[in-house]
Amino acid sequence: MILPPATRDDLADLLARVARQDKAAFADLYKSTSAKLYGVILRISRRPAVAQELLQEVYIRIWQRAGDFDRTRASPITWMATIARNRALDEIRLKSAVSVEDTPEALEVPDPARSPAEWAELADEARRLEDCLAGLETEKRVIIRLAYAAGLSREELAERYGRPVATIKTWIHRGLKQLKDCLGS
Repeated sequence: MILPPATRDDLADLLARVARQDKAAFADLYKSTSAKLYGVILRISRRPAVAQELLQEVYIRIWQRAGDFDRTRASPITWMATIARNRALDEIRLKSAVSVEDTPEALEVPDPARSPAEWAELADEARRLEDCLAGLETEKRVIIRLAYAAGLSREELAERYGRPVATIKTWIHRGLKQLKDCLGS
């Protein structure tokens, strides 16, 4: 369903409801603003996959900080776009240039011994994994990707999300169990 363009007051009201942990308001806020915030992030990161991951993190921050929004100081979209911009810039700063000498695995060529059927099977498995990841709660999905794809430690994740290490460990454990159940293994 396509929503009509939200006005400044509509977005401010949605943010006020999100501050009270209203999930329906959060869904409406996402539908109304995600394309704009994705564009802000994509312009900075220039990588669609990274922009999508960062967008999820931005909405987690919006969920957590909606109570900080002050409609007398900024428009809702400006406030959210600032969060998106800052998160994208943080990611750019974290990524430093890497030389081939530092990552020789970048030069590895796919195993020529694999048949096209084996490559197709691997692609199917990757699609199944992506489908299962999509079924996880946003925060669990992002944390699992940051832990296993980006290599962040539990301590780094705890610091990033302002949660105890034990909580991060539990989220990862539960998320991996859900993935295992979904994949049927």
